[in-house]
Amino acid sequence: MKKEVVIPKLRPEMQEAVVCAWLKEVGDPVKKGEPIFEIETDKVVTQVESGFEGTLVEQCCEEGDTVGVLEKVALIEETV
Repeated sequence: MKKEVVIPKLRPEMQEAVVCAWLKEVGDPVKKGEPIFEIETDKVVTQVESGFEGTLVEQCCEEGDTVGVLEKVALIEETV
C-alpha cells in the first residue's frame, strides 16, 4: 500500500517550508525513522524521517520548492 509523506508542522505558527534536499531517490529502500529529505523554515533546517518502511516510489516536489504544511511531498510503497 502506498503511504503519503507530508510536510510536518514543527511549530504552531508554521505555514510552509522549503524542501532543500532529498536524501533518498525514487527506488531507494526506506526504513522507518530514516531521514528522507530536509526542509528549511524561517528558523531551522530539519531532516524529515519516514514513518513507514518500504520503497520511495515518488517525489512530488523538487529541491527548492515551497510546500505548505501537511501537503504531500512523497509516496512510499509500504512493505508488510
